[in-house]
Amino acid sequence: MRDPRDDEFTDFVVDHGAQLLRTACLVTGDRHLGEDLLQTALAKAYGSWSKVRQADHPHAYVRRLLVNAHLSWARRLMNTERVIESIPDRADGDLQAAHAETDEMRAALLTLSPRVRAAVVLRFFDDLSEAETAEVMGCSRSTVNNHVTKGLAALRALLRTDDHPSVSRRTP
Repeated sequence: MRDPRDDEFTDFVVDHGAQLLRTACLVTGDRHLGEDLLQTALAKAYGSWSKVRQADHPHAYVRRLLVNAHLSWARRLMNTERVIESIPDRADGDLQAAHAETDEMRAALLTLSPRVRAAVVLRFFDDLSEAETAEVMGCSRSTVNNHVTKGLAALRALLRTDDHPSVSRRTP
């Protein structure tokens, strides 16, 4: 016998899964970790689907589960060694240059602390307001503003280079 919540949950994942995956990948800085993070958040959401379904904004509820799971992972990993990939050589072609800029942005995002990175991703890649970001992160608007200010300053410093002025203009 099929559980009726399966259809609702499946519809939710079909409607919002791609956007949640994008957020997860940007927050973690890695496609595979992003997929794992989304899987974790969706498993938690499914386990309490009746509560999620009754929320004013189920998508925001699951996004908060996702961000909280990421921050929890980050706290556990703070004292462990992390492998850092080398940045690939810059490409000359347009498509390759665009890909290199995207990789450069992802690499720059990874230099930010997990909370600062989450604030920047939610504000500029998910286009949430300060209040919405504060709600998702479980903090005040001023904390979000401080995180975003620190994050943008760090990104501008990292991405501003003399040989690639277009990159510094694309900073959020």
